[in-house]
Amino acid sequence: MADFMNLRFATSMALLLGVALALLALPGCDEPPPPPGFEKVKIKDTVYTLELALDEEKRTKGLGGRAELPENGGMLFVFRRAERRQFIMRDCLMDVDIIFLDPTGRILATHHMPMEPPRGADEGEAGDWDPRKAANRRYESRLKRYSSRGDTQFVIELAGGELEKLQLEVGQKIELDTARLKEMAR
Repeated sequence: MADFMNLRFATSMALLLGVALALLALPGCDEPPPPPGFEKVKIKDTVYTLELALDEEKRTKGLGGRAELPENGGMLFVFRRAERRQFIMRDCLMDVDIIFLDPTGRILATHHMPMEPPRGADEGEAGDWDPRKAANRRYESRLKRYSSRGDTQFVIELAGGELEKLQLEVGQKIELDTARLKEMAR
């Protein structure tokens, strides 16, 4: 009986070891998870680590005030509802590429957004997004608007020049955990 139990234990351990090794061999299993507040998103053959913009304050600020992004970095904006949206380059210190996605992750529109001239003396302070102030309204009224061209729920911003490398097309799907992301939006 003891030999049978030892054989059963050895067989179980060998099976567990085999499963563990098989899981390690799966693509992506050797990649560490993203840090809290970030999401890993594969676009074509590149994995991007995108900072999540889940609330209105974070979505309004976006990449404003930043002069660079880490390699394969960017931002993923998640909205509670899908609707037509326009983005602007508010206080952004670098060129940005933008991808508008519908609620299922299909591309609606892409744009290259070049850096805008900085705020003028009569256009308020950088980092002040209060639209009730006349100076901020003057500033924002001169900024070019980039349209989603349809009801968008997710928006990805990457470093300028990434769209040229990726060669994305309208209608193409980017895999996202849409249900989980929608639940996280505030």
